[in-house]
This record gives sequence, structure tokens and C-alpha cells, in this order.
Amino acid sequence: MMVLQLKAQAFPLPFPTEPARDPDAYIYTKFFMNHCCYDAIPTSSKLVIFDTTLQVKKAFFALVSNGVRAAPLWDNKQQCFVGMLTITDFINILHRYYKSPMVQIYELEEHKIETWREVYLQYSVNSLISITPESSLFDAIYSLLKNKIHRLPVIDPESGNVLHILTHKRILKFLHIFGSMIPKPRFLQNRIQDVKIGTFKRIATVQETATVYEALSVFVERRVSALPVVNEQGKVVALYSRFDVINLAAQKSYNNLNMTMREAIKRRSCCVEGVLKCYPYETLETIIDRIAGAEVHRLVLVDEHDTVRGIISLSDLLQALVLTPAVMFIAASCFRSTKI
Repeated sequence: MMVLQLKAQAFPLPFPTEPARDPDAYIYTKFFMNHCCYDAIPTSSKLVIFDTTLQVKKAFFALVSNGVRAAPLWDNKQQCFVGMLTITDFINILHRYYKSPMVQIYELEEHKIETWREVYLQYSVNSLISITPESSLFDAIYSLLKNKIHRLPVIDPESGNVLHILTHKRILKFLHIFGSMIPKPRFLQNRIQDVKIGTFKRIATVQETATVYEALSVFVERRVSALPVVNEQGKVVALYSRFDVINLAAQKSYNNLNMTMREAIKRRSCCVEGVLKCYPYETLETIIDRIAGAEVHRLVLVDEHDTVRGIISLSDLLQALVLTPAVMFIAASCFRSTKI
């Protein structure tokens, strides 16, 4: 199993000199070790696959019309899947080639996916990272967080077919549905201000008077997935995520990135992810329930004045609940073996 390959220095430990004594700390780690990826695949879901010869513009329109955020890429020449087309690609294309509302983005209108990949792969490694249905969900979480990706294709090793695309949200939903099968850890009653789960320094935000292009620059430079939008008083008024950017394709407004964030927020459809907040005094259980119930990827941590104090994402939660305890679990096992 992949857990045997983990090294203690890979993750931060709250008690580096001694294994955790609380058995509750390992509950979620063992839960995901005991369930395979196939268990988390829904009975019915939508999967879109693109051939690399498809035009980039048509591919992004297809993502929008099917309500999906990414698609595996099939290379007919190599007869295999070679990567994923995601909203990040759309953002990078707009950011790289946009000049003004008066100049058409030729690279978006005319390029094929394979052409864009030839350009992009000069600056980034974009090989396909996948997992098998029989692999544990712990392995899936490890792969998602280690590789800093948000989508992990589950590929049948015999047929080579993509069965599903696992995400942080799907994994947390699986835990939320079947979590009643395991004891509820006592640490879920800890307040978020005490457990320090999330990002609290150098929070990337954007003013509502800033342009969409400026927001795209922050996405590219800071490599964040969402930006709290704040007003002149510093209060959070919205959350602009990468998924919101793809709506520029749906509205055919991607050639006007000079519009303000205030205008872009008004234009987006009502079904997109809104801004959900949490407070330092709320418990970890409350945070998890809110994220799982609303099926969002993150919460904005605010104070009593609605000023942004942090971001708590699914990645933060899975790291803290599953991976960090995994290192302590190994440390505890080694500690007991040494004593014997």
C-alpha cells in the first residue's frame, strides 16, 4: 500500500517527538484505507472525453453545456489518454493571449487542444495522473494532495476506460454519507481557531472594482482556486472561483476582460458557487457539515465585521483529517514495534 511509502517528514506533525496517543486521530485515515475508489463512484454520473484534435473553443463550450469542470484527453495517434483539459487551461489561455476587447483571441478561436498542449507543455509537466478502481481512497487522497491536483481519473487497468473522475468534493461526500459507520472523533468538537486548519497568511483577495483580467492574473500567479471579492471597507461580498471563469465562455464575454469584478459577479448565473462563510468560534464538525451540505470547495473564514481572515478548503481538511494522522499512525506503529 502507498501508506507504507510515506515518510514522516512529508507532512507537518503536531507532536514530532512522540506518536499521538488519541486513537480518534486515526479514525478517518483507517476509514479511507479500508475503502477503495470503486466504492466512491456514483451509480450514475456524467463523463466527457475530448479528442486532442478538437478545437479549444469547442471543448470549453462543451464543458459549459455539460456542466463539468474537466475532461480526460484522448490522443488517437498514441491510442491512450494523455492528460486533462481543465478550467485552468481556459484561464491560462485568456491570461496569456488577451490584449483588449478590440482584439480577437485567435489562439482560443482557432487552436486545437493538441496545439495548446504543445505550447503549454513547454512550461509545465501535464502528464496524466490516474488511479485504479481497486486502489484505496487513502491512495487517491494522497495522490490528489501530493500532486496538487483537483481531479483524479479512475481508469480500469484491463479496458483502459475512464470510469469516473474523483475529486476532493466527492471523497468528502462519501465520508459524509457513510461516516455514520464509524465512531465520531472527539476532535470534531474543537473550534476552528484552535485546530488551525486552513490558510491564514497572505490570503489572495480581489477588489470588486478590479478587472476580471486582474483576477485572472492572481489565479495564475498565486495558483489559487478562488478569490474572495471585497468592497472598499474590506468586507467580503462574493467569492469568484475558477469555475466562474468558464461562464465567460457560456456568455461569450471572454473577449471583454476589462469589466469589473462587480459587473462579472452580476452577470454570472444563479447556480454558481456563492460565498459561504465560517467563523473562528465554530467547530470543525460544523465546518465539515457546511461544506458537505452545500457541496462547495471552500469556506471563507471571517471575523465579526465580515473581514477575510482565512480560507478553509477541502484540501486543508483532507490533509488535516487523513494525511497528517497517517504519518502519526506509522510513527505509532514503529514506536510500538520498537518497544516490543
